[in-house]
Amino acid sequence: MIISSANDYREAARRRLPPFLFHYIDGGAYAEYTLKRNVEDLSKIALRQRVLNDMSELSLETKLFDETLSMPVALSPVGLTGMYARRGEVQAAVAADKKGIPFTLSTVSVCPIEEVAPAIQRPMWFQLYVLRDRGFMRNALERAKAAGCSTLVFTVDMPVPGARYRDAHSGMSGPNAAMRRYMQSCFHPHWAWNVGLMGRPHDLGNISKYLGKPTGLEDYIGWLGTNFDPSISWKDLEWIREFWDGPMVIKGILDPEDAKDAVRFGADGIVVSNHGGRQLDGVLSTTRALPPIADAVKGDIKILADSGIRNGLDVVRMLAMGADTCMLGRAFVYALGAAGGAGVSNLLELIDKEMRVAMTLTGAKTIADITEDCLVHLERELVE
Repeated sequence: MIISSANDYREAARRRLPPFLFHYIDGGAYAEYTLKRNVEDLSKIALRQRVLNDMSELSLETKLFDETLSMPVALSPVGLTGMYARRGEVQAAVAADKKGIPFTLSTVSVCPIEEVAPAIQRPMWFQLYVLRDRGFMRNALERAKAAGCSTLVFTVDMPVPGARYRDAHSGMSGPNAAMRRYMQSCFHPHWAWNVGLMGRPHDLGNISKYLGKPTGLEDYIGWLGTNFDPSISWKDLEWIREFWDGPMVIKGILDPEDAKDAVRFGADGIVVSNHGGRQLDGVLSTTRALPPIADAVKGDIKILADSGIRNGLDVVRMLAMGADTCMLGRAFVYALGAAGGAGVSNLLELIDKEMRVAMTLTGAKTIADITEDCLVHLERELVE
């Protein structure tokens, strides 16, 4: 099929992947209202077209945490990415590295830190949850530091797992899940050969390293479910701030007061995010949450944003509403599932080109020029 957008990659991934994997990445929590609003609200933000401004010299380059990025985009941490292509975290990391942007490895990746970090030139980012097993957390932090990871992304919006109805229906969880997954794989021979057979081991690499034994999908659901910590508070992050001497980003902020708390805590950045609509359904879309947060803390802390971003126009919209950098989750996993690392590379090039069109026609020659002036001001009412 012809590929020209993240939506095309989504359809290609739907065809190629077993349903339990496609619906795991495609779905959200409960009735998925927030999942839908993430995309719909962002698409309604109107850009202000300007012309005849000599846009012959254009730069997407930006600085973040003393790193130079070729464009203001990073790849988000996504669990089980290694199930979407053979050793998928490595392939996605290499694609991001070639483009000159950060890749963030999930705590629950298939490929461990020690496999992914040596495959790329630039420092990798690492994502961590607050878990009951503090020994695992310390072990993961020590290994991330030893591997040269530059930035810690701390996800705080998962003190409990969200209710994801699709997973029970698709075979990711629920009755006879293992048998259902096996049967689905039989009807997707390309995935079964390339990933199911040749992409082994299919364990949770970082957790296996710590436990000293192989882990699998049952452990992903079981171990994480029993280790999420609903007692999490800011004090639980203090020892991590003391241990980690690089940039620390708090992911999962939707309220200006929480953003202010992150500043007071001493975080270097926040990610305005609702976990892609996968946690609490009915909360604000990132589009609606971002402007008041930017009003509250812009300039005091770096602001990243994710959830709902599917193209370069969306990146420009987020930047114009106050983000310093955007993070891609679903979009890159669709591309990875459809075409491996080559798909991720192509998607990033598409986003680059789409950003250049948007910047040219809004009169923004640099990333710093992408401000609220690039939006139709009446549209601000939609996000407040």
